[in-house]
Amino acid sequence: MSESQPRADPEQILRRLEWTVIRRLDGLLHGDYRTLFRGFGLDLADLREYQYQDDVRHIDWNVTARLQTPYVREYYEDREVTAWFLLDLSPSIDFGSQHVRKRSLSTEFVTVLARVLTRHGNRVGALFYGDTVDTVIPARSGRRHVLHLLHRMLSRPTRAQSGETDLKHLMQTAFQVMHRRALVFVVSDFISIPGWAQPLAHIARRHEIIAVRLYDPLEMEMPDLGLVMIQDSETGEQLFVDTHDRGFRKRFAAAAARREMTLRAAFREAGVDALELSTDDDLVDAIMRFADLRKRRTQLAAGGGLPQHLATNA
Repeated sequence: MSESQPRADPEQILRRLEWTVIRRLDGLLHGDYRTLFRGFGLDLADLREYQYQDDVRHIDWNVTARLQTPYVREYYEDREVTAWFLLDLSPSIDFGSQHVRKRSLSTEFVTVLARVLTRHGNRVGALFYGDTVDTVIPARSGRRHVLHLLHRMLSRPTRAQSGETDLKHLMQTAFQVMHRRALVFVVSDFISIPGWAQPLAHIARRHEIIAVRLYDPLEMEMPDLGLVMIQDSETGEQLFVDTHDRGFRKRFAAAAARREMTLRAAFREAGVDALELSTDDDLVDAIMRFADLRKRRTQLAAGGGLPQHLATNA
């Protein structure tokens, strides 16, 4: 993956991704993008009596209690998916220790998934967060809409610094904007003021959430680089540190490990799946990990099985 230029042409970028990423995904998935987006948008079709091996989570307990016989809900799948990208575009995502910044990684990931979705008739929308939610792109379909989304991402000016990121505001605004049940990608490095997990959990009660966590390997472990100046990308605060000091590197790694534990606990608290996306990742590999995550989630949802006491009485 190459670093996108500030004034890069959206059409050229999309065409490159269609040839280098989406084409490879077609081969790996054999065109079955339902692997990525199935098991979503179910509407009630009918009620019928419970049968052996039905998923007990589909039992309608109100009807069961009224009729004194177990009844289950049958659903049909709404094949149209509406997806929203909640994009953290605060200054911290402009960091990248090698050739790729988190911003360009976010741009390419969003572009690929948006194009995959729209070419199968689905709709995508987006919310942009800088130090507040400043842009809402309504959910629409088509290649032209993907180009519009990509253009809006590329044309945003980078800022040297801002106030601290507060993702809680992004979550709260998104909940107000997204009315219909949707597949939601929260694309962020999650470097934020605490407090976003609860509103994320609130969104997850209505929508299906994938947290796409962007990171750079240098944020996890500091190599021995001698005396260097580090800068807080959010506030612009600068500090000279001696990375030759082994004790400093250990403290840095320990602090990074604590952040990881806190972040994973927040995702568990919110009840959402997380896809880790590193600046040294191969984008196809990352999306295949996402496909595997979706496949496992679908299998779990479909394979509830029958409790022992119900099987005995069947």
